[in-house]
Amino acid sequence: MTAGADRPLVVVLGGSGFVGAAVVEALARRPIRLRTVGRRPQSAPAGAVAQVEVRSADLTARRELEAVVAGADAVIHLLMHTAGWREAASDPASERVNVGVARDLVGVLRERRGTAPPPTVVFAGSTSQAGVPQRLPLDGSEPDRPTTTYDRQKHAAEQVFKAATAAGSVRGVSLRLPTVYGDSPRGRLTGRGVVSTMVRKAFAGEELTLWNDGTVQRDLLYVHDAADAFLAGLDHVDLLAGGHWPLGTGRGVPLGDVLRTIADLVAARSGRPPVPVVCVPPPDVATATDMHSIVIDASGFRTATGWRPRVPLHTALRRCVDAFARDAGQRAYSRP
Repeated sequence: MTAGADRPLVVVLGGSGFVGAAVVEALARRPIRLRTVGRRPQSAPAGAVAQVEVRSADLTARRELEAVVAGADAVIHLLMHTAGWREAASDPASERVNVGVARDLVGVLRERRGTAPPPTVVFAGSTSQAGVPQRLPLDGSEPDRPTTTYDRQKHAAEQVFKAATAAGSVRGVSLRLPTVYGDSPRGRLTGRGVVSTMVRKAFAGEELTLWNDGTVQRDLLYVHDAADAFLAGLDHVDLLAGGHWPLGTGRGVPLGDVLRTIADLVAARSGRPPVPVVCVPPPDVATATDMHSIVIDASGFRTATGWRPRVPLHTALRRCVDAFARDAGQRAYSRP
């Protein structure tokens, strides 16, 4: 028997992405076999306890998907079309990635039926699947009314895993993510969300823009806390399988406060005055959910798993600012 072959095999689909990189880093500290799959080149985390295998694949090709999940005891599904959630309606390829791969994955794992227990699938859903909130906080008991193409695709994929769980093909868990932000495991500021965008703008000396008066709230989840939630999902699948579980801090923060904090942190780091935070009319790409507050009650998931967010918002924002400043300095230093 190959050394370590008795260790469980966990496969991360989308391991090169923003959330995926943090999940891979966290899993690498466990005594498992870890296969991380992404569209971009990756390197194994330094000092990994896990036996790490890195692969690149086109997961929309069923044969390639089948190859990368072969032998998996658990799959963490973090795949998202590169166009992003705002462009899902205008890019027909997004449905194939956001929903089609989920269907193929269930089909591939179903063919292994007869193994006990069925393989675990932990899927990254979205709190926005609930649509425009009728009440706050969201706790997962409200009816889903997805309003955007992306949310409908996420919802459809989630239903695929719920049906497969009911059929006994997999043990599926959907973790619905709120706005996730943060620095990468390698100390860089990655991602395309509001926090990383505004940090970059503040360092460039540009004003930070709000699409409303700044009172709209977001429940911001630090990416490394989100990664810990996926590990908790793996560890407590018997309690979670078949359900969807919204994640969040339980605290809604006005976006105006977030942007002003970023401006102040960047000013302290750069030695320049804080850039202004201004209100502008919403662009055409704005959706109804952009204009409504989101706060999450994750007590159901916390009770089942013991998970809780650990990093305070101000600390995490400072880490984002520091990460960007370090990376920008290194790039400037490396120029000829």
